[in-house]
Amino acid sequence: MNDLVRQHTDLEEGDLEWLHLLVSEWQLLSDLSFADLVLWLPTRDGTRYVSVAQMRPNTGPTSYQDDMVGHLVPRGRRPLLDVALDEGRIVREGDPEWREEVPVRVESIPVRREGRVLGVIARNTNLLTVRTPSRLELTYLQSAADLAQMIAGGAFPFPGQQVGMDRAPRVGDGFIRLDADGVVQYASPNALSAYHRLGLATDLVGIPLGPTTAELAPTRGPVDESLVKLASGWAPREAEIEGNDCVIQLRAIPLKPKGERIGSLILLRDVTELRRRERELMTKDATIREIHHRVKNNLQTVAALLRLQSRRIGATGDSRARAALDEAVRRVGSIAIVHETLSQNLDERVEFDEIADRVIGMVAELSPDGRVSARRVGRFGILEAETATPLSMVLTEILQNALEHGFGPGERGTIEVGATRTEGRREASRLLVTVQDNGRGLPESFDPRSDGNLGLQIVRALVEGELGGRFDMVRLGEGTPDGAGAAEAAGAAVEGSGHGAPGAERGGGTRVILDLPLDKHKNPAGRNTPAAGRGTGKRESPVP
Repeated sequence: MNDLVRQHTDLEEGDLEWLHLLVSEWQLLSDLSFADLVLWLPTRDGTRYVSVAQMRPNTGPTSYQDDMVGHLVPRGRRPLLDVALDEGRIVREGDPEWREEVPVRVESIPVRREGRVLGVIARNTNLLTVRTPSRLELTYLQSAADLAQMIAGGAFPFPGQQVGMDRAPRVGDGFIRLDADGVVQYASPNALSAYHRLGLATDLVGIPLGPTTAELAPTRGPVDESLVKLASGWAPREAEIEGNDCVIQLRAIPLKPKGERIGSLILLRDVTELRRRERELMTKDATIREIHHRVKNNLQTVAALLRLQSRRIGATGDSRARAALDEAVRRVGSIAIVHETLSQNLDERVEFDEIADRVIGMVAELSPDGRVSARRVGRFGILEAETATPLSMVLTEILQNALEHGFGPGERGTIEVGATRTEGRREASRLLVTVQDNGRGLPESFDPRSDGNLGLQIVRALVEGELGGRFDMVRLGEGTPDGAGAAEAAGAAVEGSGHGAPGAERGGGTRVILDLPLDKHKNPAGRNTPAAGRGTGKRESPVP
């Protein structure tokens, strides 16, 4: 609608907001009228009308099989539009029109705002199935006539009361008509059933709805006066009342067709089952977060026990055993970080940048006196939990390896973690991660496809088995036959970030490349399909 209004008219932004407010409410008018509504606006040159919105009724047959939005008609072709626009009144004169052998009654309702007529609503009623109207239909039509008068007078919709059409009660959900004193004149069968579920044992007609509703809603202390006023229809408001294990959503619409309040419409809907499901989802979410919180606490307890054992072994002088335990502490800690983040979220997705920064900080503590610094370039973005958990362990292993084996005692250097995402419609989304340093580089005889010990086995198992990706290591400045594409893309992402490659400073260093799919395909057995390609590896000191 915005494009049509700006293209063909000179209406101000305030006028456009008013039209949006009207369109958000006019399903009510369409259902009460049993009629299609089309909003026509005069073009800026005044010679034509453009249709900018259309609504079909839920309570009756449509009179328009085709979409009318965007149609242009010259002024004079539809006289009722001209009269309503020029005189600012509702026009009902004329005989029914015949459209595809269907008689259609046409009416025109001017849309007024602050004394100006912005456009005209054409109300088109299909008369093919006309019969003697029931009391419900007569009440609907009278209420529709009152709303039409309010639109023509600029009193409807209510400013600041925009209601989402997907959540507000509709006419068919439950409908009550009140007089000026708040006494029920008519209640639809659905409305009566809803009040019976609240605990009402009598009919609704003839009783004051406000006090009755307040008595049915259990409260502590004095009667809720705001609920009495809402159910009496004194102001346009919404509320939910709960009683007798039932939840009813109410919406009040005062009727002021000539400026004075003559009564109100009360729309209501039974949302008991909807609220029950929402509470179940909230309970489930809270349970999942509590599980993640407890897993995090248990992992931290395991890490603390390993740390204590490491200190005891360190006192005996067994440095290799202590180093192995310290590595286990960091691995457990990286998993705990993911579960801590998941315990604070409402879904099984995490912002991995925060996790990566904490992993980088945890591993950087291994550097004595901070001689080797680490930083992150680029964004990982939001990842699923099934990706975040193994990726945090892989990142921990790679960073720890770079720090321990890339730099000798007393050497200074930099480790840089780069991340870039590729989002595609036809191709699967991927995450390219690089970890590069300006250390001593890979040994000449090191083959990442076969060399290594426990750390390499962990990385290979996680990258191939859990993440379904590729893992490679190259000397900075060297290509790789099978992973050249990933290496070039990852390197370009880091170099384009404004930071130079760490290894370029002294001509050495190593780049580790992770090429991970974000949309993992599963085979029929339900297991991740490993990516095809060369073997994966992780830099370790050569094993003697």
